[in-house]
Amino acid sequence: MKTLCCLIPPLFLLSCFLSLVLSFSPFNTHLPKHHCLDDQRSPLLQLQNHLYYAHSDFTFSSKFEVWDPNSDCCSWEGVSCDSLGHVIGLDLSFKNLSGSFHSIFHLHHLHRLNLAGNYFNTTLLSYGFDKLPHLTHLNLSNSCFHGQIPLEMSNLTRLVSLDLSHQGYYPTLKLEKPNLKTLIKNLKFLTELYLDEVDISSESSKWCETTSFALSNLQVLSLSWCGLEGPLCPSLSALPFLSKLVLDGNPISHLPPNFLEISSRLVSLSLKGCDLSGHFPTEILLLPKIQSIDISWNYQLMGLLPEFPSNNALRSLSLSYTNFSGKLPESIGNLKFLRDLALVGCNFFGSIPSSIENLTHLVNLDISDNNFSGHFLTKLFLLPKIQSITILFSEKHMGQLLEFPSNNALRSLSLFDANFNGKLSESISNLKFLTDLSLSRCNFVGSIPSSIANLSHLVNLDLSDNHFSGSIPSSIANLSHLVKLDLSENHFGGSISSSLFTLPSLKMLRKLGVVGKFELYDEVYGHKGYNFNFQKLFDSSDNVRSQANVVYCKSENRVADVLTKAVSRPRLEFLRTQLGVSKKNL
Repeated sequence: MKTLCCLIPPLFLLSCFLSLVLSFSPFNTHLPKHHCLDDQRSPLLQLQNHLYYAHSDFTFSSKFEVWDPNSDCCSWEGVSCDSLGHVIGLDLSFKNLSGSFHSIFHLHHLHRLNLAGNYFNTTLLSYGFDKLPHLTHLNLSNSCFHGQIPLEMSNLTRLVSLDLSHQGYYPTLKLEKPNLKTLIKNLKFLTELYLDEVDISSESSKWCETTSFALSNLQVLSLSWCGLEGPLCPSLSALPFLSKLVLDGNPISHLPPNFLEISSRLVSLSLKGCDLSGHFPTEILLLPKIQSIDISWNYQLMGLLPEFPSNNALRSLSLSYTNFSGKLPESIGNLKFLRDLALVGCNFFGSIPSSIENLTHLVNLDISDNNFSGHFLTKLFLLPKIQSITILFSEKHMGQLLEFPSNNALRSLSLFDANFNGKLSESISNLKFLTDLSLSRCNFVGSIPSSIANLSHLVNLDLSDNHFSGSIPSSIANLSHLVKLDLSENHFGGSISSSLFTLPSLKMLRKLGVVGKFELYDEVYGHKGYNFNFQKLFDSSDNVRSQANVVYCKSENRVADVLTKAVSRPRLEFLRTQLGVSKKNL
C-alpha cells in the first residue's frame, strides 16, 4: 500500500505532462490555426468589391469575385497571415485587375504587397503608402501607373525590395519631386531596386553617385530606359554586394577605368543600347562569378573574344550589333553551362568552331549577319536542349545537303544565304515540333518536299529566294497553325489549290513568285478555269493603285486577292461588292 502511494504522484505528473503534449500535437483539431481577424477581413472584402477584371484598354470585363466571405480570409488566394491573424502578405499579381485599392492601406501589418501585372491606369498620389510602415517588399510593376511617385514611399524604411518598373503606359511614372535622392535616402535596408522606364531624367547626371552612397546594401540595380546620362561613375565600386546591374537604353557613353573592379562581384550585367564606344574590357567575360552579359546594340563598341577556360560560369552572352570582330575561338566549347549565345550583326569571320557542338546546355543560338564561312555544323541538331538556331552565312559558305536527325526540342530553325545547292530533304519532317522554319536564299532546287506538311506546329514558313519549282504542295493547307507563309522569288508552276488561301490562322501570305500561265483549282467546287500570268499575291496590307484583272478565292472568313499587278481601290471595292465580300473578311 505504501508502495502504491509512492507511485501515485509520479503517475499523476506523467498524466499531466502527456495531456499537455497532446494538447499541442497536430492531432488536436479543436484549436484554430490563425483565423483572420474581423478588422482584416473587412478591408479585403471592400477591396474585392472595388476591383474588377479589365481588358487591355482598361474597360470592364467581369467582377473580381474569388474570395468566399464565409470562409477564413487567411485561406484566401493571394492572402497570407501571421499567427495572430493579421494579414502580412497580399499577392494579386498578373490578374488583369483594375479599379480602386484604397482599402489595402487599412492592412497596417502588411509586409509584402504585390500588385504587378494589372491595368490600374491611375496615379499613386492618392494612396497612403506611409500607412504601411512594416512593408519589406513592394511590387507595382507592369500595372499602368503613371505620374509622380509619391513622397510617402520614402517613409517605407523597412523596404528590402522595391519594383516600380515597366508600367507600359505613356506618360509613365516619374521622379521629380521627390527626386531619386529623396526617394531612396531613408531606404537603408534596400537590396533590390527596379525602376526600369521610370523617368529620372531630371536627375540624369547625378543618379550614379546618389545610388552608390545611399544604398550600401544594394544587390540588384535595374534602371533601364530611365533617361540617365553617363558616364558611369567609379563610386559604384562602393556597393560591395552588387550582383546584378541593368542600365539598358541610357546614353552612358563610356565605362569608368575601374569597371573591371565594379564587375568583379557581378553575376549579371546588361548595358544594351548605351552608346558605348571604344574597347570593352573582355576580361569581364572571364570573371569567376559572371553568368550573364548583354552589351548588344552598342555599334561602336569593339572587342575580341578571349580564350575561355574550362571552368567559365557564363550562361548567357549577347554581343549582337556591336563591333566585336575576329574569329570565334575553339575554346568557346569550354562554356559548358552556356544556354544563350547571340552574336548577330558583328564582324566575326572564319569557320564556326566545331567545339560549339559540345555545348550540351545550349538552348538558343543566333550568329547571323557575320562573315562566317565553311560548312554547316549538322551536329547542332543533336544538342539535347537546342530550341532555336539562326545563322546567316557569307558568300564564302560551302554548301552541303542537309539531312535532319530527329529532334524533339528544336522550335525555330533559320538559315540564310547557305549555298546548299540541292533539294530540301524529306527528313525535314524529323524536326516535328518546329514552329518557325526560315530557309531563305539557300539555293535549294526542285520541289518542296511533301513531308513538310507533317510539321503540324508550324506558325511561320519562309522558303523565299530559292529555286524551288513544280507545284506548291496542296498539303501545306494542312498546316492549320500557319500565320505567315512566304514562298516568294521561286519558280513554281502548275495549279494552285484555293485551300491554300483559306488556312484558318493565316494572316500574311507574301508574293508567291509564280510565273507563266496557271490555273486556280478549288477542291470543293472543281476547276474554275482562270488562266492568267500572275506574279504576285498581295495580302491586305499592300497598297493597291493601278488597274488589273482580279480573281478571288472566297472562304468563310477571308478573301485572297490574286492579282497580276496592283489594282485601284475603287475597282477592288466594286469587285468585292459584286462578290458579296465585306472588308471585315480581309
